[in-house]
Amino acid sequence: MKVLPFLPLLPRLPGSLPPRFPRLPGPRLSTALLGATVLELVVLTGHLAAYPFGLTQERLPGERLPQGRRAPGPPPGPPTLPGSPTAERPVVLLHGFIDNRSVFVLLRRALARHGRRHLASLNYSPLTRDLRTAAELLGRHVEEICARTGQREVDIVGHSLGGLIARYYVQRLGGDHRVRTLVTLGTPHGGTAVAPGADVHPIVRQMRGGSPLIEELRLPAPGCRTRFVSFWSELDQVMVPVGTACVDHPDLDAVNVRVTGIGHLALPVHPAVAAAVREALESQEAREGTASSTGTSSVA
Repeated sequence: MKVLPFLPLLPRLPGSLPPRFPRLPGPRLSTALLGATVLELVVLTGHLAAYPFGLTQERLPGERLPQGRRAPGPPPGPPTLPGSPTAERPVVLLHGFIDNRSVFVLLRRALARHGRRHLASLNYSPLTRDLRTAAELLGRHVEEICARTGQREVDIVGHSLGGLIARYYVQRLGGDHRVRTLVTLGTPHGGTAVAPGADVHPIVRQMRGGSPLIEELRLPAPGCRTRFVSFWSELDQVMVPVGTACVDHPDLDAVNVRVTGIGHLALPVHPAVAAAVREALESQEAREGTASSTGTSSVA
C-alpha cells in the first residue's frame, strides 16, 4: 500500500486495489450520478465549442513557421542549466479517442499559472488504426521536445486513450528513459467493455478487455523507471468496470487516485483534479532505489 506523498490531505484507503467498484447505497449513488451526468453535459457543450480551435497541430517552441518565422518560446523564467536536477521538465498533454488538444485548455492554463513554461499539447489522427503506431509517433514527438528544450526527461498527462498510448510507449517501446512521471485520467489500463457498437474502429477493439494489446501490457516490465499516477472516477461511465482505470501491475511504480463526484469528460477540466495533477508533477519523490509498488488514494 502506498499513499501519495504530494496529497497529504487525502485519506488512505484500506486494502489493495478492488477487483471491481464497490457497490454504494442506491439513493446516494443516484444523486451523485445525476450530478455527474449534468456536469458531463455542461463539459461536453463547452468542449464542442472549443473543439474546432484544437484541430491543428500545436507549434512547438522554436519550430520553424512559414515565411521563415519561428514559433515563440516559453515565457522567461529562472535560469537553469538544461538537464540539471532543478531544470523544469516539459509536460506533454495527450488527448483521448476522437478528440484533440482543446480538451486540455483549462488544465494547461492551470499548470501555466503555477509556473509551468514548457507545455506541449499533441494531436494524433482519429484515422490512426493501431495504438502502437500512435505510441511510436508519441516517441518521436518526445525526442523532438527533448532536443528543443535540452532536457533529458518529460512528464506526460494522458486522458483516456491518450494515457494508454503513453503507457504503451513507456512500457513497451523503452519510453521510460524519457518519461519521469505519467499521469493518466480515466484510462482503460485493464480494457473497457463500453460502447460495443464502436468495435468497428480497430483502436476501440484494442481498448477492449482481453485484447492482444491489453494482454501485452500485462507482460513483465522489469526495471521500468517511469512513475505512474492514475486518476479514476467511481462515476466514469466510459470505464467499465470503473476499476479498469487503475494501474495494477507488479513491476510498475504506480499510485491510483480515486476521484469522486465527476465523470469521464470532467476529469481533464475539473479544478480539484488539475490541482492534484499539478502536485503529482511537482513531486520530487526519489525513484532511484525504491521498490515498485501499487497504491491507492482519493480526491474529492
